[in-house]
Amino acid sequence: MSYKTLLVHLDDSRHSDARLEFALGLAVAYDAHLIGLYVVCQEMTRPMFIHGENFLLAVAEAQATARETRAHDHFIEAAQRAGCRYEWRAPDESPVDAVTLNARHADLLIFGQYDSADPSSYIAQHFLDDLLMSCGRPAIVLPATGQPSTFADNVVIAWDGSREAARALSDALPLLRAASFVTVVEVPRHPRHAETEGIDISAYLERHGIRASFLALPRTSRQNEGTALLSHLNTLHADLLVMGAFGHTRAHERILGGVTRTMLESMTTPVLMSH
Repeated sequence: MSYKTLLVHLDDSRHSDARLEFALGLAVAYDAHLIGLYVVCQEMTRPMFIHGENFLLAVAEAQATARETRAHDHFIEAAQRAGCRYEWRAPDESPVDAVTLNARHADLLIFGQYDSADPSSYIAQHFLDDLLMSCGRPAIVLPATGQPSTFADNVVIAWDGSREAARALSDALPLLRAASFVTVVEVPRHPRHAETEGIDISAYLERHGIRASFLALPRTSRQNEGTALLSHLNTLHADLLVMGAFGHTRAHERILGGVTRTMLESMTTPVLMSH
């Protein structure tokens, strides 16, 4: 398995250019085709005034066009400079629908964490939550605090034996094979199976040429597991976390699992998530 098609979400936020550079680095490393998908908040192009509505709408549309042109030109120049195969897309559908449809034709997605200090990073309500749960592809989410100096050299795998964790582990294999250090942090759901789980996951990784060390997350409440995992990431100086993304829909509202929510809100390390 390898990553042959990557998709990076681009917008007007201050982190978009850095996200593009990160995606280009991966595309070059894996000789992959890179899709630059430009999707922004459609609500921001709608004037909130009644008087002079046509004029304000024209101004807003002109500004939106100028921002898209700037993003397009920067993407083309950066991709040509990197020497990778590339493709630009700027669909007109609603943000979640557009990204979901395009994401399903990629091996790996690159998104950015929502930055409350940057209004341009807002795309739609529950944007990232909905995509992680619905697109069916693994996604790397980059923290708003900035990218680390290294990536996927020191990897932590959050393992609890779940379907989501198994999917994330499989999706991350190309990155794990190239890592210098891999640590499996075990979060056992069934204590009587914990020892067997450790043996099985060790053998699985060994057959893929990956040697890993193991740590056990102290048993704690679901609310505190995310905080404990963040602490391990800092202690180990990890530059990537691999984990399953947990969530479900209730009454048309996306409900994320506690650890998933904690990571999306408080991450300081890139996270590869699969659902």
